[in-house]
Amino acid sequence: MYSKYFICLKGVMNIAYVRIDESEPLEKAIKKFKRMVEKEGIIREWKKREYFEKPSTIKNRKKKALERKQMKKLRKAKNMKNY
Repeated sequence: MYSKYFICLKGVMNIAYVRIDESEPLEKAIKKFKRMVEKEGIIREWKKREYFEKPSTIKNRKKKALERKQMKKLRKAKNMKNY
């Protein structure tokens, strides 16, 4: 039997909730909720949207991330042994 109470966090797109059993201690439920929120990336998304970011800043950040990814891929390909 589940109790009628839920631990909830309403996000921009995500809603995380944990069903709590009546015999389950509150600390365990909170721990379960924190794990779910971390797994879903809700806190990370909230921090990303906390302040307004100009479109040019977003574009530059994505461009730099792509460059890093390509450089990593290039280094990895260079270090691979030829059999």
